[in-house]
Amino acid sequence: MAIFNETNGALIRIYQDDSGYCGPLRNILLHGKAILKNRPVRKFYINGRFLTQTLTGVQRYAIELMLALDSLIKAEPQKFNNISFTILAPKDIIHKLEVSSIEIRQVGRLSGQIWEQFELPWHSRGGTLISLCNIGPLCRRDQIVTIHDAAVFAVPDSFSFAFCLWYRMIQYGLGQIVTRILTVSEFSKKDISRYLNISPEKITAIYHGHEHIYRTAPQDDLIVKNGLKKRPFLLAVSSLSPRKNFQSIILALEKLEKIEFDVVIVGGTNQKVFGAQSKKLESNVTYMDHVSDNQLRSLYEHAACFIYPSLYEGFGLPPLEAIACGCPVIASDIPPIREVCGPAALYCDPHNVGDIAEKINRMLTDESLRQQFIESGLQQAKLFSWAKTARQFVDLLLEN
Repeated sequence: MAIFNETNGALIRIYQDDSGYCGPLRNILLHGKAILKNRPVRKFYINGRFLTQTLTGVQRYAIELMLALDSLIKAEPQKFNNISFTILAPKDIIHKLEVSSIEIRQVGRLSGQIWEQFELPWHSRGGTLISLCNIGPLCRRDQIVTIHDAAVFAVPDSFSFAFCLWYRMIQYGLGQIVTRILTVSEFSKKDISRYLNISPEKITAIYHGHEHIYRTAPQDDLIVKNGLKKRPFLLAVSSLSPRKNFQSIILALEKLEKIEFDVVIVGGTNQKVFGAQSKKLESNVTYMDHVSDNQLRSLYEHAACFIYPSLYEGFGLPPLEAIACGCPVIASDIPPIREVCGPAALYCDPHNVGDIAEKINRMLTDESLRQQFIESGLQQAKLFSWAKTARQFVDLLLEN
């Protein structure tokens, strides 16, 4: 028998006696195990600034990925014998993250972007830095960054001039220097490659999950308080960004001859976004500024349908949450939403309020159509999970 010695390229002859004992081979195998056991720990530091920020889809992604990663480490400890994960965060944490296999360490004296750009690089030296929320320190090359979309390039009018300029500069710079970029859809991968002028091979798309919406029991207090059990209601959930296109929902409703349902808009209390509301809609629309996860789940489960006429997305988490809760969805006919919803949504032209109105009318008057999308939505949601996201994330780390 011969075995190749990787140290000096020589072939070592192994002779086996009558008892089956291979002396030299045994020593080699034991030596190999010692090498594996004593292999230096590979350190990954996670940019924990997200723990200090208001919860949006971006922060949700970071939190859920860390929770799923923690669960994966506990389920498969042998896979992480020589790997450590540490979340480095500023002092002003507002989200409590319940993890046991990932260390959370508060470091530095500063906060916000100054902490991220100047203190975080120092405290993360000696390991690979992972930034999950669109930006990270420009002075760290050994870094993996999740850029969720190319919105600051594609739809700059949705942001302030200063914000847009800063994010464009940071993201373009990171695109040139970091080890790898993660994103959340194949559409975003193409957009980021184009706007940052980098090869698609440097970018990996890993989808979101949806299990967080099941973590808390539904709470019906808002349903009762606002009298939403009296008749069907249309639900819209998003931020106030112009690219979310909330105003088109109001314009579409005004085109309907009869409105025999209520409308609930979560995250849209600013009348500057929606403009003057006609008398026709005055008694039909309920605006809610902020809701808890319990209340949001209840709204999804009770809504006649969910509408999402966004003009630009990187992924589209609210439609996925909706279909996971058995709520039929009307959504923009744009590539990232089709990636998420597949055949489980009734698609509309987000630029055409007449088409949006027609799709609302169809969904709310055709019960068989509603049931069809409820069933297909529940099946489609099964394709996405944070556990899958975490596993793909770890596989990517181990490849680099």
